[in-house]
Amino acid sequence: MITQQSIPVRPPLLTPTTRRIIFIVLPLMYLAGVIGLQVESLQPVFRPLIPLNLLASLGLLLLFHTDWNRSFLLYCVTAFLVGFFVEVAGVHTGLIFGSYQYGSALGWKVWEVPLVIGSNWLMLTYASGSICDRLSAPAWVKALIAAALMVGLDILIEPVAIELDFWSWNSATIPLQNYVAWYVVSALLLLLFYRLSFSKDNRLAPLLFLLQFFFFGLSTLFIFW
Repeated sequence: MITQQSIPVRPPLLTPTTRRIIFIVLPLMYLAGVIGLQVESLQPVFRPLIPLNLLASLGLLLLFHTDWNRSFLLYCVTAFLVGFFVEVAGVHTGLIFGSYQYGSALGWKVWEVPLVIGSNWLMLTYASGSICDRLSAPAWVKALIAAALMVGLDILIEPVAIELDFWSWNSATIPLQNYVAWYVVSALLLLLFYRLSFSKDNRLAPLLFLLQFFFFGLSTLFIFW
């Protein structure tokens, strides 16, 4: 276990009232996103907001983190960079997730990959890791379970991502390789998450992860209706 002194930080803006407001506003953001992205007349307004929603979700999640130390910052930087560069390698080689390319919906790209993708890997691994940290199990078991949550979410994400031009596949079906790679990359990042010494408790993480399932699950139903 990597150990070092924690520096507990509870941002002053997060008063009990502020936390309650966030717990109300965040679900409304996701509900508005479901409606706005499915109603054709609203799509020109809501599509440009997709990367902003992801960044706002990550920002709010991090506001609820209270153990800001070097280990935590190391995890944030590592998860962002690994998530981003594994996607760069995936897009340019087709050897990791399969043959695919990103569309325009996720915003600015570097090396054909949206920058926000690194933030998404950080947000989802952190949230799933925080949720599974509540389990009475060894760290490696928690990592494997949290990675399974990640893959379950990706199953819901895929049809919505294709419909909204997040990304597209060069094959008629989504390759099994994609889900295997998602699991492996997620598990490795989550092993690091549990290996590093910082508080894993985050009160917003369960709600945020549930909202991800809600958004993509409900959007999938709209797509196939």
